[in-house]
Order: sequence, then structure tokens, then C-alpha cells
Amino acid sequence: MKTQEFLSLLKAHQDKSLLFEYTPGQLVGANYHITEVKHLQIDAVDCGANSDNWNETIVQLWESPSEIGKTEYMSAYKATGILNKVGRIKPYDLDSEVKIEYGNPLFHTAHLYINDFEIHGTNLMLKLAVTKTDCKAKETCGVPEAVEADSNSAECCTPGSGCC
Repeated sequence: MKTQEFLSLLKAHQDKSLLFEYTPGQLVGANYHITEVKHLQIDAVDCGANSDNWNETIVQLWESPSEIGKTEYMSAYKATGILNKVGRIKPYDLDSEVKIEYGNPLFHTAHLYINDFEIHGTNLMLKLAVTKTDCKAKETCGVPEAVEADSNSAECCTPGSGCC
């Protein structure tokens, strides 16, 4: 989801509580705070020697240990206020992808993208998902698009087979 879409979604649902589902069936605790917003400029070179660059907006969530057991979630209105304040200090690239940075003792800290959203009564739930790593230069590097499971995998990995 682009930063502009994210901000517009929050603005359209300011009367709702803002929930984040970081993995199916698991919500960020109601004790979360937006602790940082990062404006990243990525300047990369892939394994095929191709240059690329893009921007990302990272919204960091942190669960306050002193508020464990809290049941009322932050409102989209409050989140919009925080994000608007950030935008006045450091303007957003509204076309950049927005990601949510989150982790807890049972889930590794990661930059999660917003996969979808749902409205459940008075709740706006953002459904998050991990981004898998990938080779961007498959053709250049000779990497097949999909690797099929082979029932003869033991034979495949014999010396001289070329697959290991």
C-alpha cells in the first residue's frame, strides 16, 4: 500500500479503532504506540549488477510494557494526528510503499507490508504480511522461476550432477 493510500484510509475511518494483524489471528497489543516514522531512500545493486532505487515509509509500532492488559486500541484519528505531525516535520513521499515495523517476544522484528484491510464494526484492521526475499536478476543469473520438488532429490545432489 502506498503512503497516500494509507493516510487516506486512516482519514476515511477516523472514528474506528486501529488494529494491526501481524500474522493470521495475531494482533499487535492494544498497548502499542507509534514510536517512529522512517523515510527510507533505498539505493541498491542486485546480484545481476543492476542499479535500482526507491523510497519507503516505515511506521514503527512498539508495545509498552507498562500498559500490558490495555484493551482500548489507538484510534485512526489519533494515528492520523501523529502521522500528520511527522509529515509537517519531514514530508512524505506519498508514492512510497508504507511498511509497518513490528516485533514482540514471539515474533521476530520485521518490516511488514499492508496486505489488506477489513472493517469489523468499530475496528479498522490492517492485515500485515512479510515480504519474502527474492532474486531480482533471475534471467541474468540463470535462476529458474520455480524450483519443483524432485522425488529423486538424493540423486540430484550427487557429485557432478550440477544442481548443488
